[in-house]
Amino acid sequence: MRNLLLISFFAFLLPAATLAQSADEKAVRQILHEQTEAWNKGDLVTFMKGYWESDSLMFVGKNGVTYGYQNTLNNYKKNYNGPDQMGTLTFNLIKVDQISKDYFFVVGKWNLKRNAGDISGHYNLLFRKIKGKWVIVADHSS
Repeated sequence: MRNLLLISFFAFLLPAATLAQSADEKAVRQILHEQTEAWNKGDLVTFMKGYWESDSLMFVGKNGVTYGYQNTLNNYKKNYNGPDQMGTLTFNLIKVDQISKDYFFVVGKWNLKRNAGDISGHYNLLFRKIKGKWVIVADHSS
């Protein structure tokens, strides 16, 4: 009887845990979707809403490491200063892994189709759930 009760208990909890993970993954994917939409409208401020608004945000790009939300936004504004530079962004997700209840690791490919010449590369993102909200705390894009 005790074993039956234990099995029933875990059988009840497993679907709930799967749904929670599924909702978290959906939230992470939604952030990336919203970032794509914002970028394609030329709205870098809205694009940045996916990032952690903190001096501890880390962005690694071709020019090295940048720390901080405002510094990252400033770099985007400097390097993508108009429609010809921004173009049309697409993300192709390669891997979306929940590595703990508070972290997701995402690997993908980005592509910019633009008048200034098409460019593309890959990225790793570390998402963290802070105060109930998923945000990018580290971005390595090349």
